[in-house]
Amino acid sequence: MLTDAACRNASCPPDKARARLADAGGLYLEVAATGSKRWFVKYRFGGKEKRLALGNYPGVSLKEAREGRDKARKTREAGTDPVQARRVERVAAQASGAQTFEAVAREFHASQAKGWSENHAKHWLRNVEKDLFPRIGAVPLGELTAPLLLEVIRRVEARGATQIAHDLRGYAGQVFKFGIATGRCAGNPAADLRGALGAHNVKHMAAILEPAQVGELMRALDTYKGQPATRAALMLSALLFQRPGNIRAMEWAEVDLEAGLWTIPAAKMKRTVHGKVNGRPHLVPLATQAVEALKDLQPLTGHGRYVFPSLLTGERCMSENTVRTALRRLGYGNGEMTPHGFRAMARMRIPLIADTHSRLIADSVPGDRGHPE
Repeated sequence: MLTDAACRNASCPPDKARARLADAGGLYLEVAATGSKRWFVKYRFGGKEKRLALGNYPGVSLKEAREGRDKARKTREAGTDPVQARRVERVAAQASGAQTFEAVAREFHASQAKGWSENHAKHWLRNVEKDLFPRIGAVPLGELTAPLLLEVIRRVEARGATQIAHDLRGYAGQVFKFGIATGRCAGNPAADLRGALGAHNVKHMAAILEPAQVGELMRALDTYKGQPATRAALMLSALLFQRPGNIRAMEWAEVDLEAGLWTIPAAKMKRTVHGKVNGRPHLVPLATQAVEALKDLQPLTGHGRYVFPSLLTGERCMSENTVRTALRRLGYGNGEMTPHGFRAMARMRIPLIADTHSRLIADSVPGDRGHPE
């Protein structure tokens, strides 16, 4: 019988590669010439001698090794090979790991990210990594409950991030739906949180809405003395009412100056994954002033991909702050007018858009979002 002292002091003779110190019931400590020590238990199963590794000493103590030996004996007496039982346990452990919220969430994200915009894919993963994984990432998906999920999301809400809290509820719901489809859970507790979170106060972008002030703004845009591409971006923001990101990413290949039409691919629109992949492009009629502005700009940027290329490199489009900075140079701060404010200005000040702005401005439209009917 071995003792703890014997295990601690055990060494391998210099003329051997390894030495074995026997305990009882087939348990022994194998000491290698390198000094490492491992526990094994030998047994017979199916007429053959086999051995089962129980771990390294001293990580696995003498007492723990004996417990492992006894467990192996009971497994063998029950008619199962202990080595095979160990393999089954490992497979089960791996399968259990694949059932956790984090594992399923990452699998869902990997399966969907290609159909999302790059920004949305990054935003989605960044938020769940920051606020969900640390608290519920290791919990099996099927064991998560609505109260537990609510507790986690309310922590986000408590720090004032109400929009992110609502986003996280939606993201968790996507993971649970994916889990249901792939057999990892039976229900969607995120759906039970509907109405449990505080109302989100939407932050509206500053916009000029009074007719006299709108006229002053348009005259100011016309007199802008900065870069020609920036001036054109300002003018098209006021004339086309599209999202700032879409205007900045406008490509010459999307513009037909003769037909007076800008065709925005579905993949660039703010839509569902299905809408991005299967939806129709968004068609934007170009007013005469818009066509003239683009024709004036074409000799300067028409040789490249983007209508409004970055001032640093033509391989990228204009940065999101360029138009905002230009507005500031004209005397309009963030609290008075923003690039997104041109859309609000159009809705409020142009009567024609009162009933049809969803189609022209590309807000929510039944089916895929923002397409023309």
